[in-house]
Amino acid sequence: MNEIRIFSPATVANLSCGFDVLGCCLDSVGDDMLIRKNDLGEVRITKITGQDLPLETDKNVAGVAAKALLQELGSTQGFDIEIYKKIKAGSGIGSSAASSAGVVFAINKLVGEPFSPKELIPFAMEGERLASGNAHADNVAPALLGGFSLVKSYDPLEVISLPSPAELRMVVLHPLIEIKTKDSRSIIKQNVSLKKAINQWGNLGAFVSALYTEDYALLGRSLQDEVVEPIRSILIPYFDDLKQVAMDKGALGFGISGSGPSVFALCKGNDIAQNVKTAINEFYKAKAIDFELHLSEINTEGIKIL
Repeated sequence: MNEIRIFSPATVANLSCGFDVLGCCLDSVGDDMLIRKNDLGEVRITKITGQDLPLETDKNVAGVAAKALLQELGSTQGFDIEIYKKIKAGSGIGSSAASSAGVVFAINKLVGEPFSPKELIPFAMEGERLASGNAHADNVAPALLGGFSLVKSYDPLEVISLPSPAELRMVVLHPLIEIKTKDSRSIIKQNVSLKKAINQWGNLGAFVSALYTEDYALLGRSLQDEVVEPIRSILIPYFDDLKQVAMDKGALGFGISGSGPSVFALCKGNDIAQNVKTAINEFYKAKAIDFELHLSEINTEGIKIL
């Protein structure tokens, strides 16, 4: 096999109670990528559509992630990478992660799968390091593994796959403004009170338990963020109003997707999700802000070969 075309999905990270450690994989939005071998011994970004992103290999997250994998293998095989971006940069739903995870998944397939999906995570994280200055895994892990992922630790890296209750649906609103991850991270306080920390890890533990027991009510009660959301939400137009709209229509919970500006409503079942989507659409159409709106199941497979 000399080339492969893939769908690399969008992801929602943090999920309110799990800053930098929780993420899940979406099914209805993502990028397409085409990766093929070349005889030049070089990694080249040959085409990007949909976004104005650098073609220079060392300035593109896909190029950096690809080179990290090949360096570990000691391989001089070259690859050409085409990226068809449908996830906007700075959207908060894992644009850089889709490129980083997608390219290492594809190259791994083309060289005979020397690495498991979990073993690919560190290489994809190098793309995230370029994008945000921090090699976090809460987007690339669910993109590679599917479903929900928990980053138990970073040193050493340990990622746990969590179950995905079948009725979960995610409504994601992306206001078409850009919030760079580096900027969004810079406003977060570096110290947290013990009281807030206790509440946060209580919610995280309950969230994980609720996934295993399919306790949707507990899942909703766990989607609380006392650490990051109060600060980051001020960057998102009408955040509090949107949260109220979603909860009034039956959402389990509502929060910021990644570093924003996208926000998510986690819902039980298609009917409630559709009602939430309709209400958010009607509310935001009245505002002078362009937006995109998605409704997705949880993608339990992760990256898919097309």
